[in-house]
This record gives sequence, structure tokens and C-alpha cells, in this order.
Amino acid sequence: MSEGYVLSGACSIWEARKEASSFLAAAGVSEPESNAELLLRHVLGMSGAAYLAALRDSFPADKRDAWEAVIRRKAAGEPAQYIIGEQEFYGLTFQVTTDVLIPRPETELLVERIAVEGDLLWPGGAPAAADIGTGSGAIAAALAHLRPAWRITASDISPEALAVAQGNVRRLGLAVKFKQGNLLEPFAGEPLDIVVSNPPYIPAEDIAHLQPEVRDYEPRGALDGGPDGLAPYRTMLAQLALLPVPPRLIGFELGMGQAEAVADMLRAAGFWDEIVTIPDLAGIDRHVIGIRREEAAKYK
Repeated sequence: MSEGYVLSGACSIWEARKEASSFLAAAGVSEPESNAELLLRHVLGMSGAAYLAALRDSFPADKRDAWEAVIRRKAAGEPAQYIIGEQEFYGLTFQVTTDVLIPRPETELLVERIAVEGDLLWPGGAPAAADIGTGSGAIAAALAHLRPAWRITASDISPEALAVAQGNVRRLGLAVKFKQGNLLEPFAGEPLDIVVSNPPYIPAEDIAHLQPEVRDYEPRGALDGGPDGLAPYRTMLAQLALLPVPPRLIGFELGMGQAEAVADMLRAAGFWDEIVTIPDLAGIDRHVIGIRREEAAKYK
């Protein structure tokens, strides 16, 4: 069905959106209306009031081919963010390619909590923060936007992902450094005050059962968390031995049902006196934060 979408005869922009939404729904696309509107705004090059004001206008003939093409791609399962090449995160626009995971709204909650806890631990200061497995650079860039005094470095094992992240940071005019390597390995010997990460956390055998938009398009390296989805957390906690001292603030995003296990890992490590679990807007425990309120003498 995705091969055959053709816009019907002369129609308004609003009618084109409605028609495409129905087509996407019949093709099994989730949230067909919002996807159709996002793609329509992209094809028309309109946003805000200009788009709303144009809804009753005739659909422009010179945009017909592009419109049909993006709707066919979406009906075939391709994420709209990859089709238009961008995604908004924390009010910032990030370019995204199939080399990086599409930033999700729930990750904004992790950014907010890290920013708040960082202010409490280093009021007016400039802590050294590392975003591990940065992908598009969303976490690092959002923190640099919120806390420009912080010294932020982002790392990723993928050179292709780092190229995307560097381009985003450059376009946004933010101060973020970059390192390539496996999780914390690039930071060996460097003092880090804050470590934050949204690592791969999908159990390997579950990937085949994910939504096609995720399974078939997003990079497997950003999804596969090993047999139980927890391998990156174990590795990062073991790699803390590479640092001169453990970070006073550490924050992880994780998958459904993983919060207790990851919180137990942080408790077992013994470096933080407070472990906080943060639910997302759907009530799913989505983030685990470790905080050391006082700089303990044994870590100095």
C-alpha cells in the first residue's frame, strides 16, 4: 500500500493532510495525524501562523511529487524525523540521520535533573561533565545551553555519530568538546564531576520485536544493550576505575523494568549517598541518578 499513495485531484492543504493521515492510518502507522502534519509542514516549508493560515489554500502543484514521496516513505515505516532530517529537543533543533538515535522527549527530564543537581553541588561553579554515548549530541548540547559555564565533553564509539553531534553543536553555537571511544575509556585519567548517559538498553533478543520505525531504521548499536539490556551500565560502572575519583553526580536513562537493577548497581558501587529514581511522564521509571552530597575525604 505504501507504494501507491497519490494525492487526489485539486484539493486544499487541509484536505491533503486529512487524506494522507487516513492513508498512513490504513498503512498501520502510529500517530498518523501528527506524522502527516509534521511532513506537510516540512514539504511546504511553513510553520506556526503561516501554516495555519494556509490550510484552506489550494495544495501547490509544485509540491505534489515531494508530498507523495514523503508519505510513501512514512507509510513504509521510515521515521518522520529521518525523512525531514531533524528533531527538536529541549527547544533546540537537532539534525538527525540514521547514524544516530532520534532524541526522545523523556530524555529532557534527565537533562533537567542533572542541571538542577549540578547547581546544588557546584553553585555558580563549572563542573566537568561527560555525556557518554552522545549520539546526536542532544544531552550534551542541552546541558551546554542550560549551563554555559559547565565544561562539557561528549563521547561516542561511532565516528559517524560524532560527526552528526559536532555539526549540531556547531550550528547551535555551543561549547562542547568531543572524544571517540567506548563509553568511559576516552576519559581515562581525567577528573569528571558529572557523568550522564542514555546508553543502548534494549535486550538483544527484544530488538526483533520493536516497532518497525525503531527496529528497521534506528542504529542497532544505539539500541542493543546486550543479553539483558544492562551491559552498558555494568561496563560504565566498572570503567569508573579509570577516573582519578568517582563523579559526584551520575545519571542514566534506562528501559522499562530496569530501574531497580540499575539502582542496585549504583548502590553496590558505594560512591553515592543518594540514589534517586525518576519516572517519565507515562509513570515509567526512566532515569536513575546517583548523588554524593559531600565530597568524601577518601575520594580526594
